[in-house]
Amino acid sequence: MIRAGFLSPSERRKLEACVRSHRAGHGVARRANAILLLDDGKSCQAIAEFLYLDDDTIRGWYKTYREAGWDALSVDGWKGGQSRMTSAQETELCAWLDGRFCRSTVEIRAHILKEFGVEYSHSGCLKLLARLGFEYRKPKGLPRVSCAEQQAAFIDMYERLLNGLGADEAVYFADAVHPEYQTKPSYGWVKAGSNPAVTTTSGRGRVNIHGALNLENFDAPFVEPTTVDGVSAAQLLAKIEARNPDKRLIHVIWDNAAYHKGPDVREFLARPDCRIHLIQLPPYCPHLRA
Repeated sequence: MIRAGFLSPSERRKLEACVRSHRAGHGVARRANAILLLDDGKSCQAIAEFLYLDDDTIRGWYKTYREAGWDALSVDGWKGGQSRMTSAQETELCAWLDGRFCRSTVEIRAHILKEFGVEYSHSGCLKLLARLGFEYRKPKGLPRVSCAEQQAAFIDMYERLLNGLGADEAVYFADAVHPEYQTKPSYGWVKAGSNPAVTTTSGRGRVNIHGALNLENFDAPFVEPTTVDGVSAAQLLAKIEARNPDKRLIHVIWDNAAYHKGPDVREFLARPDCRIHLIQLPPYCPHLRA
């Protein structure tokens, strides 16, 4: 047990000045504070709880102070450790990591041990990766198939279409969507101890919408079929025609879905007075959908 009152008045004034000083480092001021509290009669356990430390640390500080004085205890001797890998090895490791996606440090640590003969713990490997500029994150999802050539061809076609568009013509983008109605609780600020609740739906209510959009005037005709199919596609084309009685030609751009080129759509387009001109996107380009 450490007895109180072991500090002389001059020693106590010196430590109090350190605690109140704005120039003293945080760690140094904490040590001075701990020695003062010990001198006040507080236990190592109580001080450790107050400073969020362990009591052995407080005892170690007291021992250093009694044996070597404040000058020894006030020195912050912590220094960063030297990397166990050379600069060339770290460069080689970075190149290896850039060429693959490692989901854990197990593979990385095994590679370091095999190639460089250096063994890292899990935490040590995490620090190494952070110092080398790597972070643990989820990759961004990209479309399954991406075709830069088809994108460029579509953009060129679309620009030529707009540049040559007559006053009696219009352009619509069309597609089908299937939103679902479902309650999804989310995080928010509530009173501590309360137990908020939200009523959930009994099932997943799905809505089918087959719609189109004119980017010039933002006209958005749509139908709500029970099932999205060739019938709903023909109904949508009929609605687009009905909303544009003054247009001689209406260009409709939509994807290559089977119901967009089935018998119902072909029958609709075969009418003598049909004013719809379909432009179907090439297959395997889902990222070009309107």
